[in-house]
Amino acid sequence: MVDLQAAYAACARACRTHYENFPVASILLPRRMRPHVAAIYAFARAADDFADEGDRPIEERQRLLRMWRERLREAVAGNTSTVQRPPEPGEPAHTREIFLALGVTVRRLQLPPALLEDQLSAFEQDLSTTRYATWAELFDYCKLSANPIGRLVLRIGGHAADDLDRWSDAICTALQLANFWQDVKSDYRRGRIYLPLDEMRAHRADERALEGYHVTPEWRDALAAAVGRTRTLFNDGQPLCDRLRGRLGWEIRLTWLGGTRILDRIEAIEFDVLNRRPTIGLADVPGLAAAALAGPRLIQKRAART
Repeated sequence: MVDLQAAYAACARACRTHYENFPVASILLPRRMRPHVAAIYAFARAADDFADEGDRPIEERQRLLRMWRERLREAVAGNTSTVQRPPEPGEPAHTREIFLALGVTVRRLQLPPALLEDQLSAFEQDLSTTRYATWAELFDYCKLSANPIGRLVLRIGGHAADDLDRWSDAICTALQLANFWQDVKSDYRRGRIYLPLDEMRAHRADERALEGYHVTPEWRDALAAAVGRTRTLFNDGQPLCDRLRGRLGWEIRLTWLGGTRILDRIEAIEFDVLNRRPTIGLADVPGLAAAALAGPRLIQKRAART
């Protein structure tokens, strides 16, 4: 029988052991929020790995995502069979722990299950869509892949308001885009290009240039435009850093600062993301933490400069 405390601990370990640019269930979050955020993260992380990691055929990836959706619905309904059923081939060893914790979190906090299903839809879309014609199409993808996490974190923190959701969506979409501009090389290896085709055409950026991992002037211009659009989204979401107080506010500010720092790094290498992946690391933590703890005014000044 899976123990609930052990289930949340397994989800927390998934947060600590998987590489991410931005903090997940960090010590800045209120203690009461951390197990619930970790449960959501562990669920989404495993599903994302189904879509992206390893050399599974596409049919196997689709099967795993369908299974994950079935388990989610059973867990939300309080059906214990999904917890008692051992992991099937391809599922992580801590599958039962994920769904015990997630089911309790969703029911106890009355979270909208549709937000979790949206994420699964995004991962399924990754298996069938490798190019986006317009920014509108890409934003629709981010609405499924990134924005649900922000809305769920707000609700775990006890916040549900249209303006907070709107600002959170802007930040989450910006974080997703920043990750795309970091990962042009690895995404291309998977057969995907997230930069919209209309932006590529506007700058005459030919995708064949990516085959030799050579950033042409046209690609630099296209990525510069994409980074500029991403900064605008971060600035659109900046009021959330002002509104939220306490530890959750610090976490949001740290995440905002980390995302904009990635954009700074991309610009500093003159958009040559094919030969170097710009990241933030442990050396950045003290400065980012100090800025986050300094309060909203510093965020406002930074947003005003961009």
